[in-house]
Amino acid sequence: MTYSLDNAALREAMSLPADERYEYFVQQAIAHNEIWSLAKGDDWAMMRADEQECLPVWPHPDMAAAWARDDWADFTPTMISLDVWLERWLPGMSDDETGVAVMPDDEGDSVVVDADDLQQSMIATLTGKKK
Repeated sequence: MTYSLDNAALREAMSLPADERYEYFVQQAIAHNEIWSLAKGDDWAMMRADEQECLPVWPHPDMAAAWARDDWADFTPTMISLDVWLERWLPGMSDDETGVAVMPDDEGDSVVVDADDLQQSMIATLTGKKK
């Protein structure tokens, strides 16, 4: 179940520097067992960052909803469970050479990471071994 996040906490999280948003994402996704992105049917919102096709992700639906505008106005926040993310999404994205844009802010600034690296970071956090 999605956790409660008031507007002040949302603004505070999204105003963190990109590297701190990355750490926040990993911690919150693991704590709440969910990852959020934007989808329209079977289509997922993709963005270009660092010369790579990337899936933007956030740890909370309200963060994703803030991006559902302009080209993505018809997209809705869609949850991916942590287990499915780690077992299917990240390996598949690695095979497809698709990156992950972690918590892009209003300007699109985010940490862009390879799926393998994000998976290693998340598993290290899950097992208590900080990467």
